[in-house]
Amino acid sequence: MSERDRVEAVLALADGRIFRGVGFGASATALGEVVFNTSMTGYQEIITDPSYARQLVCLTVPEIGNVGCNPEDVESQAPGAEALIVRSLSPVVSNWRARQSLPEFLAARGLPGIAEVDTRALTRHLRDAGAMMGAVSTEDIAPATLVQMAKDAPPMQGQALAHKVSTKTGYSWSDGTLRWPEDPAVPEVALRVVAYDFGIKHNILRCLRDEGIEVSVVPSDTPAADVLAMKPDGVFLSNGPGDPAALPDVIENLKGLLAASGQTPVFGICLGYQLLCLASGGETYKLKFGHHGGNHPVRDASDHSVAITAQNHGFAASAESLGSGAELAAVNLFDKTAAGLRMSGRPVWGVQYHPEASPGPHDAKPLFAAFAQQIRAYREQAV
Repeated sequence: MSERDRVEAVLALADGRIFRGVGFGASATALGEVVFNTSMTGYQEIITDPSYARQLVCLTVPEIGNVGCNPEDVESQAPGAEALIVRSLSPVVSNWRARQSLPEFLAARGLPGIAEVDTRALTRHLRDAGAMMGAVSTEDIAPATLVQMAKDAPPMQGQALAHKVSTKTGYSWSDGTLRWPEDPAVPEVALRVVAYDFGIKHNILRCLRDEGIEVSVVPSDTPAADVLAMKPDGVFLSNGPGDPAALPDVIENLKGLLAASGQTPVFGICLGYQLLCLASGGETYKLKFGHHGGNHPVRDASDHSVAITAQNHGFAASAESLGSGAELAAVNLFDKTAAGLRMSGRPVWGVQYHPEASPGPHDAKPLFAAFAQQIRAYREQAV
């Protein structure tokens, strides 16, 4: 970026702290919760993940943008991250799959970015003070005005964002993960799953299809009776943004689903897992600065094996609140928060992390195969 093309940009936090930098992407102002993400790769996945709706994401890796962006790696057409905060923006795009630079990609989505920020100082500040509301602007707005905008912005607690990012009409998904010519073909469809879209990522759908599952995606407010009328072999509860406790209509709907579905397998990820906890009588709470990154160790409660996982959530389920009908299935080793649950005596379970993350750790990807195997076992018992 030449000196002539440099655009001043500002990140203002609700506590009054100001970070100045150089703008890229769209000429715009964005409000949201400022969080940091420790992933080394995957900025396009982060930008297009609906779980990041109403969040301004600070990437802790020093240089961003060298692999550019491409249409295949878009995770959703729904709103994702509101803005990107980076230390150094690569001046060169050097990947054969790239079709756009990162600034071009952000500009096309109407999102601002700010570079040359001391992201280490910002991350330490958020770690100590906690995630907070902020404003990023590449427009000519006074920093004091941006601080006030951040102070006036509603916090993430109480935000029912899943309905805003969910599809409005149902659809079917049939594509598997991207394959090289020498890779095995996608398996024939043998199972049918209905997936609730609370902010679902395309790679979740691809991973399910890779297991021979045909996926019917339904809006977040679809009644349980409508889902059961589709006679699915299993039900999937997707990831998504916002406060799970702010979705009482979904929670009541899931209670009805669990009561009526008998032994139908149900699997939830991230927000879907949190909603499953609430529908099971548990509680959720806001974390200080959330879990956002690709290096979180999770220990399985049954065999004590440890998986490195990708995570993105600002709320957590309370293990103590689950009651006798559910049990803790996994623990985050960073802070001992609940990372998974299973319902006693039923094929109903969920995890707080993202087994579909790509790029990212693949330790948890076999969970999709486990879900498929659980469905097959249920079908055999039902015959």
